[in-house]
Amino acid sequence: MYQPPQFREESLAVQHELIRANPLGLLVSQGPQGILANPVPFLLYAEGDKGLLRCHLSRGNEQWKALRDAAEALVVFQGIDHYITPNWYPQKAIDHKVVPTWNYAMVQVRGTARVIEDAGWLHAQASALSDAHEGSRPRPWSLDQAPDAFVASQLRGIVGVEIPIVAIEGKFKASQNRPVADRIGVVEGLAADGDAQSLAMRDLVKARGGV
Repeated sequence: MYQPPQFREESLAVQHELIRANPLGLLVSQGPQGILANPVPFLLYAEGDKGLLRCHLSRGNEQWKALRDAAEALVVFQGIDHYITPNWYPQKAIDHKVVPTWNYAMVQVRGTARVIEDAGWLHAQASALSDAHEGSRPRPWSLDQAPDAFVASQLRGIVGVEIPIVAIEGKFKASQNRPVADRIGVVEGLAADGDAQSLAMRDLVKARGGV
């Protein structure tokens, strides 16, 4: 990933926080027909030096076979993003030497995938994934509410993937490369837009840009 120094995020805790807040990762790998990419919900575990990712794929998804044969994988986790208009820059009124850009937060993970077909592992993975997203709901659903035979049949239709993280990069592009006056203009413009995504980006620009 292209990494200008001012956008680089090296804190493993911050990188992990983005993954947990945005668990739908884009799983990218090489297959016989070329590059494969599928959005998959992941669970992150604090194991090893950099962490461990677990997910499962439909057995009908050919990517698991590709990972079995060529296990190098890239997973991209996309955080908040927002278009930035030049109209928010005071610099525009001075010389018009401004252009649009896009702010975003992203983490990329690399590792060697392990394909898992063990029924016990798959049951634990599916249960942990549903618990992670159901736990805060008023009436949480859990895997043990479904009939055992039905669950067993569903588990036969998936394949597990485990990726010990060997490399992780974070990039938080939040107008750090602009002069202070322009960063203030971005904060004010995002605040004026007022929707949830704009306000979240406003907060990121304030935190990263020191305004």
